[in-house]
Amino acid sequence: MTRIRKAVIPAAGLGTRFYPLTRAQPKEMLPLVDKPVIHYVVEEAVDSGLDEILIVVGAGKDAIINYFDNSVLDKQADNHLLDSFPEIYFVRQRQQLGLADSIRYAKKFVDDEPFVVLLGDTVYLSNDDLSVTEQMINVYNKKGSSVIALEQVPVEKVGNYGIAGGKADPEGIFRIDRLLEKPSPLEAPSNLGITGLYALEPEIFQFIERIKPGKNGELQLTDALSVMAAESQLFGFEINGQRFDIGNMEMWIQAFIKFVSMDRRYSKLFGEHQKEQ
Repeated sequence: MTRIRKAVIPAAGLGTRFYPLTRAQPKEMLPLVDKPVIHYVVEEAVDSGLDEILIVVGAGKDAIINYFDNSVLDKQADNHLLDSFPEIYFVRQRQQLGLADSIRYAKKFVDDEPFVVLLGDTVYLSNDDLSVTEQMINVYNKKGSSVIALEQVPVEKVGNYGIAGGKADPEGIFRIDRLLEKPSPLEAPSNLGITGLYALEPEIFQFIERIKPGKNGELQLTDALSVMAAESQLFGFEINGQRFDIGNMEMWIQAFIKFVSMDRRYSKLFGEHQKEQ
């Protein structure tokens, strides 16, 4: 079985829910303490043993590309944080046609190898010695088929997620038999939401080519994975950790507070602020 060594990071969304912050700045460049969100995403990939990385950007996302260039500021830094990163490749998504379309741009980069997809606006904190991505890669290595990361979500919020249905084996790994994109609570097969982290076989590109635009007129990755689940094998597992989806202002603020409170340099200030409240 081929070792997973490639990561694809879609980062082409418009950031509509962050307007006006995103008029001139990608949401992936919003800070969590002193590093942008996209830095944490690449760090997760690198720390999980993925050493070839492609970031899919869109119009107005040049700041992401610039961030990973060398900077004169690096020479003044005591610890150049990007030193440990491998070379990062970029491709531009020409139109905003959805996540599945964004991943389609990675076909030549992936070639005939399995790969991991990490969303450019989603950060994980593991409760384990292994990163959340490493947890997923371990499941892939056991099953030898595509895997998606899941988390339990409140029933009233299933309409905000892609939801998976299936049965778990004794190890807690789900054989997924269906997926629904943002179903109503009555339609949902479970409360297991897709977190936005995937280990995919290259056959996913065949399934993407077969789907039609879904909600919002976009090509939904959930729809392609639904076909995969019906015709091939698709597994899921519940992550042992926390997911921070920097999808709107409230979630970003929650993530910022969490990361500040964990940082020794600033946690004391954060504690004093709490007392004032």
